[in-house]
Amino acid sequence: MQLEEQLAIIRRGADEVLLEDELRERLKQGRPLRIKAGFDPTAPDLHLGHTVLLNKLRQFQELGHHVIFIIGDFTGRIGDPTGKTVTRPPLTEEDIQANAATYREQVFRILDPEATEVVFNSTWTNELGAAGMVQLAARHTVARMLERDDFSKRYSGRQPIAIHEFLYPLIQGHDSVVLRSDVELGGTDQKFNLLVGRELQKQYGQPPQVILTMPILEGLDGVQKMSKSLGNYIGVQDAPDDMFGKVMSISDELMWRYYELLSWRPLVEIAALRAVAESGQRNPRDIKFELAEELVARFHGVAAGGQARQNFVARFQRHQLPEDLPEVTVRGGADGLPLPNLLKEAGLVGSTSEARSMLRQGAVRVEGERVDDPELRFASGAQIVVQVGKRRFARVAVS
Repeated sequence: MQLEEQLAIIRRGADEVLLEDELRERLKQGRPLRIKAGFDPTAPDLHLGHTVLLNKLRQFQELGHHVIFIIGDFTGRIGDPTGKTVTRPPLTEEDIQANAATYREQVFRILDPEATEVVFNSTWTNELGAAGMVQLAARHTVARMLERDDFSKRYSGRQPIAIHEFLYPLIQGHDSVVLRSDVELGGTDQKFNLLVGRELQKQYGQPPQVILTMPILEGLDGVQKMSKSLGNYIGVQDAPDDMFGKVMSISDELMWRYYELLSWRPLVEIAALRAVAESGQRNPRDIKFELAEELVARFHGVAAGGQARQNFVARFQRHQLPEDLPEVTVRGGADGLPLPNLLKEAGLVGSTSEARSMLRQGAVRVEGERVDDPELRFASGAQIVVQVGKRRFARVAVS
């Protein structure tokens, strides 16, 4: 494959490549590059937000490169301070080992196990010892650490910063030195940590790694990043019908971002799909069917993807949506419109209190799926079919 074709694949969906000229030179060498990405085992399950990075790793594998998947069992004991306004409690050893075991199972639903090296960063970090850790800490300054946005805000706001939190980016950077990585991948929120690794490699006399940052995927609400704690996630291990239904619940506008970051379709195909949707030649809902089926098939097999689609359609037919479904437009907000407010504004309930009551009773369906979460939000661009009770229906567009 030509160099420019490889770069186009690597750039797809990426937020930033630092430095692209260096990446170009390494690709010209014609050897398999060492591609590094680390995941702290902070939870037992991965979600589609994690797979944005995993997809990019798979693309590197298909280009012939060697992927090193780091399970941060040592860094997980510190707790990544990225984006945190308070000191994060470290995980217990039991949690780390349990979560790490499930990570290994889940990542190979995307990555090629034959081209993946799975390592634990405690392997070499434990060997540093106290003296080695002091020597590592001597390679960075407090002033440089305070350039990091979250540390700076906490320091200026007189919020505590524990000394061990400064060790996190240093240890992550030390991983790059030990593994002699050519490229490290991370989310946009990891840029500071990735740059520390680049700087440490220079100090150890190594060619500095190229940094590739990937965007943070929004969750089902289209506003907050996908997170299990926020309840706006699609889990890699979700049942096929659940995964399909969740994908169908996202807004039409968010669908295109999911296509770009999660689908294997070429960008030219995605652009063609968007063009026919915007021209009115195809219903965006039908295009969303294809995305949902593709994602279910990836994690559960082709047959499961097709069956989930059939099941979803069948549920709608059973609920016998009226042919003259009322169409309502409601105004959203910067943080999305909460479901109780949406029901009230759409005229399906008399008040948000009634909406919450109907949610508690299990009497509300969104896109055919029963929902009970009053905190569920819908971003501008969402178009959904909502049912309250047996006879109240509406096709709601959030402006």
